[in-house]
Amino acid sequence: MATASANGQKPSPTGPGRYNRVLLKLSGEALGAGGATGLSPSEIDVIAKEVREAVATGVQMAIVVGGGNFIRGAQLANIGHIHQATADYMGMLATIINGLALREGLRAAGVDSRVMSAIEVKAVAEPFIRQRALRHMEKNRVVILVAGTGNPFCTTDTCAALRALELDCQVILKATKVDGVYTADPRKDPSATKLDRLSFMDAITRNLQVMDMTAFTMCQERNLPILVFDFKTPGNIRRVVEGQSLGTLITAEG
Repeated sequence: MATASANGQKPSPTGPGRYNRVLLKLSGEALGAGGATGLSPSEIDVIAKEVREAVATGVQMAIVVGGGNFIRGAQLANIGHIHQATADYMGMLATIINGLALREGLRAAGVDSRVMSAIEVKAVAEPFIRQRALRHMEKNRVVILVAGTGNPFCTTDTCAALRALELDCQVILKATKVDGVYTADPRKDPSATKLDRLSFMDAITRNLQVMDMTAFTMCQERNLPILVFDFKTPGNIRRVVEGQSLGTLITAEG
């Protein structure tokens, strides 16, 4: 499915197969507790241990983290008096805070990692340089990518698609609190059913809003699979990198 990968491996026609290089997309809320603003040390600890379990399988991993537990640029701009570009830069700074917190959680869990930023904050993070990021991953370091793409009007979903393509990842692992993509919101529609596989075109036609449209279009054009899964179930990050059938796999063919 993916046009390029760490070793040329592609997902099999009947299942995703074992991945060797992945990009994990975490929302900012994943680092908080119950939707509360800010950071939850216990949640960070849980995520760090789950990542440790996954990378112990030998997978190379990059992580893009959002900043919604502190700031959502679009919402902040709608309040007034703050330009959308400024609000988006504020959101980028929030992702840096989250990335640093996640790095410390990984360090405490015994996982070597590096924070790489799309905007210059050299006192606290390395600049994102593609070859350097690849070298870190080849040395089995988890690369935490922060500050989005470094540009306003671009979401961290778009950053995830862009960085996954730049780093030759085989799949984007979209971590959510539900176990996949449904035909409708299962919280509102009891008849909603889970979809195990889905094509990019079907997701667009059904307006399933897996990722923002810019990110989704990038994945579609480059045939980069997206796997939507529940990261809250212990062991699921390891299971998806091992190729176990979890969540919803979105590909060109469906």
